[in-house]
Amino acid sequence: MVLSIRELKPGLWKDVEKLFGEKGACGGCWCMFWRHPLGEKWDEVKGKKNKQRFQKLVKSGKAHGALAYADREPVGWVSFDPRTDYLKLDRAPSLTCDDADRVWAIPCFYIAPKFRNKGVAAELLKAAVRMIKTKRGKIIEGYPVKPQKNGSKIPAAFAYTGTPPMFSSAGFKIVGGRDSGKLRVRVHVRRTLQSSAGSLE
Repeated sequence: MVLSIRELKPGLWKDVEKLFGEKGACGGCWCMFWRHPLGEKWDEVKGKKNKQRFQKLVKSGKAHGALAYADREPVGWVSFDPRTDYLKLDRAPSLTCDDADRVWAIPCFYIAPKFRNKGVAAELLKAAVRMIKTKRGKIIEGYPVKPQKNGSKIPAAFAYTGTPPMFSSAGFKIVGGRDSGKLRVRVHVRRTLQSSAGSLE
């Protein structure tokens, strides 16, 4: 399978809409879960209202991300933005940090069902890191789902934040001081005089 990846632009909204489908990429989320403000009930905004909000962000250029295509059809999505845009991250005790204003976050992926377990998310993660570099991001975070205690494979539909091996392969390392709760991983972008594109450390 040959994939092509395009950075999100306002003109790609129709492709986002096509990929997410009527259910809005899982239960009416429309990539708004991590942006959900405190005090608002999720059941009151999921679906149509989330779609309207996300469309407004995309059309105004305030949402960042990338789309994967196979034979010109959108088959995958990754979201990334400055961490402070994802209001819900700091409401999870295991995900809080004291330098959020310096961090770019990669909090979720959506892969079309028949393209799951084919490496699409891993390619989107690599692309997201490259794109964040061009925006002069220096610290990049992810929040992979924890492995199952019994060692069984995580169902693809529940691995929407990515998996530890996928982030590890891209150079991310676990950070944070809590043994319980969610996982937080980071990679630091190091720029050198020899390479304006930057490298990882």
